[in-house]
Amino acid sequence: MALMRIVTVGEPDDEVLLKPAARVREFGPELHKLLDDMLETMREAPGVGLAAPQVGVSQRIAVIEYPEDEEDPESPKVLYEIINPEIIKKKGSEVGQEGCLSIPGLAADVERATFVVVKAQDRHGKEVRIKAYDWLARIFQHEIDHVHGVLMTDRAEQIYKLVKTKEGELEAIPLDEVPALRRVASAS
Repeated sequence: MALMRIVTVGEPDDEVLLKPAARVREFGPELHKLLDDMLETMREAPGVGLAAPQVGVSQRIAVIEYPEDEEDPESPKVLYEIINPEIIKKKGSEVGQEGCLSIPGLAADVERATFVVVKAQDRHGKEVRIKAYDWLARIFQHEIDHVHGVLMTDRAEQIYKLVKTKEGELEAIPLDEVPALRRVASAS
């Protein structure tokens, strides 16, 4: 396994973050290595999810690792490797704060469904369906947005700058110029 560079907004090669990724058709050793490298990169960052466009690969792939018991962060973690993911059902709605490895130093309030059913393929091409609730549902939606070229700032109700306090804690300070950080979609 190898660490990969995470592409961040504002870099010359950030266009990979802003466009829909290609569907995966080959499920062999190259894909398996990419999944393994993405997992190592996500853990090192550290994060709970990482999509292939975030490491410069324009393919519909994401990895997510989340505690089995949401109430106990020390519980064993479940790894999800999703290829060609689609949300086929969603319910509920809740605004919550998100961060993104490709947009360091910012957080955003984003409205997301509280329950989703995701259809995807695993590393061998087998179809899987995953039901996710609450925070895990938010993570799936965030990562699936990435493979469609959508950033959290595109959906944000409010954007915050993350600032360290004297105590070393991170504090989210609202930004006045939210539209300046949003990508403006051109009319077709």
